[in-house]
Amino acid sequence: MQKIQMVDLFHQYQHIQSEIDKKLIEVVQSSAFINGPEVKSFQSELEDYLDVKHVIPCANGTDALQIALMALDLQPGDEVITANFTFAATVEVIDLLKLKSVLVDVNPDDFTIDTQAIENAITDKTKAIIPVHLFGQCANMDTIMDIAVRHNLYVVEDTAQAIGSDFTFADGTVRKAGTMGHIGTTSFFPSKNLGCYGDGGAIFTNDDDLAYRMRGIVNHGMYERYYHDEVGVNSRLDSLQAAVLRIKLPHLNDYNAKRRTAANFYDTAFKNHPKIQTPFRREDSKHVFHQYTLKVAEKRNELQQFLSEKGIPAMIYYPVPLHKQKAYDHGEYRDEQFPVTMELIDQVISLPMHTELTDEQLHYITESIKEFYHD
Repeated sequence: MQKIQMVDLFHQYQHIQSEIDKKLIEVVQSSAFINGPEVKSFQSELEDYLDVKHVIPCANGTDALQIALMALDLQPGDEVITANFTFAATVEVIDLLKLKSVLVDVNPDDFTIDTQAIENAITDKTKAIIPVHLFGQCANMDTIMDIAVRHNLYVVEDTAQAIGSDFTFADGTVRKAGTMGHIGTTSFFPSKNLGCYGDGGAIFTNDDDLAYRMRGIVNHGMYERYYHDEVGVNSRLDSLQAAVLRIKLPHLNDYNAKRRTAANFYDTAFKNHPKIQTPFRREDSKHVFHQYTLKVAEKRNELQQFLSEKGIPAMIYYPVPLHKQKAYDHGEYRDEQFPVTMELIDQVISLPMHTELTDEQLHYITESIKEFYHD
C-alpha cells in the first residue's frame, strides 16, 4: 500500500505530467511571466466554467478577500459579519482594512454560518456579510441573500474550499459557489480542489463596476499605465500558475467526483457508528469535500495520535476559534456566545481527502478508526 497522505499532489500530477511539463516549458520559453496569454486564457475559461461575467485573477485567496472589500468603499469602523469557525484569513483582511469583524456562530450540522445569528448581529454599522463555504459545501445562500437584500448589505463569498460546488435556490436556480453574492473569492493554494503549484487566487463578480474597480486595485490602482487613481496592491496570478490551472480546470468536475466517491466510502464505513458523526450534506448544496470532517464523541486528540502512529495523517481544523486568537481577541466576546463553535473545536477531525485515495487506503483508514473506538 502506498503511503497515505492528507493530500497527494504527486500522484495527481503524474496523470497530467506530460501536459504540465510541456506547458511550463512553453511559458518559460515565451518569457511572458506576468499577465501573459496563459493568465488571460485561464480567466476566460474560468468565467465560462463558473458562468460568471468577470474573473479577476490575483496572487492568493487572502488578497482576493482584501481586494473584494477594498472595492466596496467601506469605511473604518464599518462592520462585516462572518463565521467564528474558519481560517483566520477571513478576519485578517477585515482588520487590515480597519473594519470591524463581527463574529457569529455556525450550524452544528454543516459547520457553515448560522443565518439566524447573522440576522441577530446586524446593526446600523453593518455593511457586509462574508459567508464561508466551509469544507466544500455552500452556506445557506438562499437565506443569506434574502437578509442582504432586506438590509442593503454586500455579500462576499469565501469560496476557497468549495470551488465547483453547486447551490440550488428555492426557485430551482442553480449557481456555482462564488457567483451568488456581489463578489466571490477563491484560493488556488496547491491543496485546494483546483490548486496550482504555488500561490494563486481569483475574484468573481457579475457587476461590471465592481469588476472594473478590482482590476485596477490588483494592479497598483492603475486603470491607465502609470496613472494611479487610487491606492491599490500588487496582486497578480503569474503565468506559470495560470498554465497549471488551465490544465487542471477541465479535470475539476472529475476531481470533485473522486472526492465524493471517497466520501461515500467513509460514510458507508461509519454509518450508524455510535461515536462518529459523518459530514452532513445539505440538499441544496453539492458537497465537493475539500475536507472530510468527522465529529467524534470522545478522545479526539487521542484518535489523532493513534492514527499518526499507524501512518494515517489526520488534521484538526480549527483548534482555536477566531475570537480566542491572540491577534483578534479584543475582549468583546464570551465563549458562551458560540456554543456550536466551542463544541466543534473539541470534536472535529479531518481525514485524508484527495483524488488519489485507493480502496485499500480507505479500508485501512476506516478500519483503524473503528479499531480505536472498539468497545
